[in-house]
Amino acid sequence: ERNMLLGGEPGGGKSNALNLICAHGALSADCKLILIDGKQVELGAWRHCADQFIGPSIANAISAFEDFQATMNTRYDKLLANGARKITRETGEPVYLILIDEYAYFSATVGTKAEREKFAMLTRDLVARGRAAGVIVILATQRPSHQVIDPSMRDLFSYRWAFRCTTDSSSDTVL
Repeated sequence: ERNMLLGGEPGGGKSNALNLICAHGALSADCKLILIDGKQVELGAWRHCADQFIGPSIANAISAFEDFQATMNTRYDKLLANGARKITRETGEPVYLILIDEYAYFSATVGTKAEREKFAMLTRDLVARGRAAGVIVILATQRPSHQVIDPSMRDLFSYRWAFRCTTDSSSDTVL
């Protein structure tokens, strides 16, 4: 139930790792699988197992993340009313596992500047507040530098997985 950041050079193995995590989520009965894939093909093989699949549309990604923000708020209202602090198996609520491949595509490449900023802001909120509400984000990108991921969001990832990198500084940026 922790967020995870994956980084490394193109062809370094990030998408393969995402596919393994995706397979685990697809096999979990208490998991809602949400896939966001800028290239469509890395996670596309799992689209039929997913509860939601978003390809290279920043508008669709923003809309989905706004929905998850509302889901988190609703869950936090329920937790507060029940005197609980987080979603557990006993609450009967599914976990939302959100896998994002090619994060830089959405945060630095496609759409308008306002759309990229909104996507990044919504992603940060999901990462920052989502865990207790059962919203887990697994994010993969080539090099999570400050141009791609705001350092304040990068620091929220409990687990980091550095794949093959061309330089020590690139590996250090992931870790």
